[in-house]
Amino acid sequence: MSGIAVAAAAAHEAPAAPARLSSLDGLRAIAIVLVVVEHAHHTPGFPPIDLQPWLGDYGRLGVTLFFVISGFLITTLLLREHESRGAISLKSFYLRRAVRIFPAFLAFMAFVVLSQALGWIELHRWDLAAAFTYTVNYHPARSWPIGHLWSLSVEEQFYLLWPLTMVLLSRRAALVAAAAVFLLAPCVRLWMERVSSLPLEYRDLEVFPAVADGIAIGCVIAMLRPWLLAQRWYLRATGPALLLVALPLVAVANRFVGFAAVDLVGTPLALLAIALMVEASTRWTGLVSALLNARPMVWLGTLSYSLYLWQQVLLDRHATGWYARFPQNVLLALAVACASYFLLERPLLELRRRLARESHGEQRVDQTP
Repeated sequence: MSGIAVAAAAAHEAPAAPARLSSLDGLRAIAIVLVVVEHAHHTPGFPPIDLQPWLGDYGRLGVTLFFVISGFLITTLLLREHESRGAISLKSFYLRRAVRIFPAFLAFMAFVVLSQALGWIELHRWDLAAAFTYTVNYHPARSWPIGHLWSLSVEEQFYLLWPLTMVLLSRRAALVAAAAVFLLAPCVRLWMERVSSLPLEYRDLEVFPAVADGIAIGCVIAMLRPWLLAQRWYLRATGPALLLVALPLVAVANRFVGFAAVDLVGTPLALLAIALMVEASTRWTGLVSALLNARPMVWLGTLSYSLYLWQQVLLDRHATGWYARFPQNVLLALAVACASYFLLERPLLELRRRLARESHGEQRVDQTP
């Protein structure tokens, strides 16, 4: 029996998945804290503490965690819809994504446009075009205020491509496609950085084929999950003790990014470790689960999309105003994120829930950056 056939059979034998996967909000909270602390570290007034000699670019690590969660969660939801309805509705999927993503994004971009008009910030040529078309990851000369939108652009490209892939291909073929992206992306990065004759500003650009491996491994683990949960060895190997091996591996691989061996072997292993921790965290009980599902963690994870959008303009390492100093810059970012969520996004969640119920009750997703 093929691996996919085994997975499909195991789906009927394993306990039914809960409507809401636990711990994911807590993981999003960890991801956004990594991003915010890394950006705040470079602003005036931040304590003289530097984690980069130990962890490398931990802000980028936070984005990677967002990517893995996104691939895992979106694939899980699409599989549930297919199992319950017999098909995946692209129209419903894209409408739900639009309701979740666009209002907060458009509010942020309205602020950016107004700030440029008032002379508060300076944008570069093509910044607005790249932001509104979700192609910032192909724009090497982007300015700081919209620079973080490269990751949201990658997410939107994933939303465009992956559901369509799952509709057009068999489940086995889609799994093979995701695995291929996971394996090839490090090769693309290495080619761009060390082999190609691309201009310097393009060699480390976050083009989708070069950065999609984090999303792809999340998709792979989500598709294999029913089969994995039927394997005793997997359940034993992915208990909370997994953290003792996975966290040091991720930290070391992230610290030594740039070495060819790490990029080709260490980074894929670290991404696999992150994906396994994401999946396993939804099943863990005890102290780790309690921490990930504590109210402050869930609250911060719920705000993670809004906070990711707004933190960039307030944690501006190039600004000298009072608002750009620590800790008021972080407090202002939290305040604006709360306003965005409670005044704009939350009122739309009921509409989104109604749309989700039409597609087998999609769980709440506070979108990744």
